[in-house]
Amino acid sequence: MNQSSLTLSRSRAFVGASYMVLAGIAFAILNVATQWLAMTLAFSPASAAFWQYGFALVLSVPLLFRLGLGAMRTRYPGRHLLRVLLAALGVQAWVAGLATVPIWQAIALVMTSPFFIIIGARLFLGEEVGRTRWAATLVGFAGAMIILQPWSESFAPAALLPILSALLWGGSSLLMKNLTAFEPPETVTVWLLVLLTPINAGLALASGFVVPSGLALVLLLSAGLLTVVGQYLLTLAYKAADAAYVQPFDDLKLPLNVLAGWLVFGYAPAGYLWLGAALILGGSLFLMTVEMRKERAAA
Repeated sequence: MNQSSLTLSRSRAFVGASYMVLAGIAFAILNVATQWLAMTLAFSPASAAFWQYGFALVLSVPLLFRLGLGAMRTRYPGRHLLRVLLAALGVQAWVAGLATVPIWQAIALVMTSPFFIIIGARLFLGEEVGRTRWAATLVGFAGAMIILQPWSESFAPAALLPILSALLWGGSSLLMKNLTAFEPPETVTVWLLVLLTPINAGLALASGFVVPSGLALVLLLSAGLLTVVGQYLLTLAYKAADAAYVQPFDDLKLPLNVLAGWLVFGYAPAGYLWLGAALILGGSLFLMTVEMRKERAAA
């Protein structure tokens, strides 16, 4: 590799990591806005999810026009509907969780999603799950239990909501993986954008629809914008560098959200958070390292 190629490689790596960190900052601010709506303003979580993604859909209209209705042609409408329904329920569980659970705890627990994907891949996609993957999954769930502490007197069932959202998002990711084997990514993206808002609308109507005003409207508009910006930055990150390289930078969302929660709400995470988070992060990073070694050996 000559010097110019090496410089370009380093530049792309830096750009990819930078985009991933910026996405983490955008999502940390988004979580603060969402928790302020739910905790401080007592805004309905179901309605908050609808308005957030509704505004995000409006801001994504140029993308829909560019892709066109032809991108919606599919042989598997049922799978698309189920995938988006799981994603919408995951959003509802996440927003409801933020109404009662500190940001740092919610973020740490939702990071168990990759482990649900591993289990689901074995059960529903027939993928081989060796001892390494099972061991990493058990370590990750042990970390989640340390953070949850279901044996303590202070445990509340609402603390399970971030794990429920991780489970639902994991199921949505498995369906997405299945669909991308048969259909182009544009089709998967368009179905998500088109279906997510009406499904959220139905869930919001079922729990009592609320129309925002004043500060709630400002926060929801900001949340919609941050959703689009965060997703776009993630796309840029994966475009600039290999996924295996930029993915570990996504783990910075934990300290970023801890900092955001401390600055805005004064949350001081307990020491056991870091032990549980270390097990979750350690399990996922170990798994990623093993998988990368397998890929290199196969190549």
